[in-house]
Amino acid sequence: MNPSISPSPLPRRRGRPPRQGSGQSETREILLQAGVEILAEKGFSATGIDEILRRVGVPKGSFYHFFASKEAFGVALVRRYGELLSHKLERNLGNEALPPLERLRGFVAESRARMALHGFRRGCLVGNLGQETGCLPGSFRQLLAQVFADWQGQVAACLEAARERGELAAGADCQRLAACFWIGWEGAVLRAKLEASPEPLDIFAEFFFAGLPR
Repeated sequence: MNPSISPSPLPRRRGRPPRQGSGQSETREILLQAGVEILAEKGFSATGIDEILRRVGVPKGSFYHFFASKEAFGVALVRRYGELLSHKLERNLGNEALPPLERLRGFVAESRARMALHGFRRGCLVGNLGQETGCLPGSFRQLLAQVFADWQGQVAACLEAARERGELAAGADCQRLAACFWIGWEGAVLRAKLEASPEPLDIFAEFFFAGLPR
């Protein structure tokens, strides 16, 4: 398996491709949205292309017009989900109207509310796939690590801002604290999904913020 995170060139297309123009872009977006939703619930290995196509009513030929394989589709989904959550982090952590730690609390609260909205059926797509690395194509491992590194960097920058404002101790290691946040948060999301309850998220948030060096 090629370890590159870039999808290989598209093969010969099967079936009738969608019409050119805005409808083509819309079809691709529909496929990506459905894929993100299903993989956030079930993971990669348990999800078949046919299940996604049935949900959105898109023919298989149209799917292969955009994605060379399930692997290429999965890579696109990881990138899309990574971007979506990165934008959510930017919106919360970049809100200078709030103190830095309150910005991070805001991200936690928004994520908790979103999980509750979907009955705790959907977890973190990247976290789900991270648990499947033993049976995923090699193209996923590096990409998943890159996504986590991006998210962790944003939290570290927020914690550094908190340190500069005196919310954290001067010697606080913000990079390690950010790593701790994501390691714990992903575990809490998994447990919340398993139990269909917000309690694991609340427990994690309580102990993380209480344990920050002041």
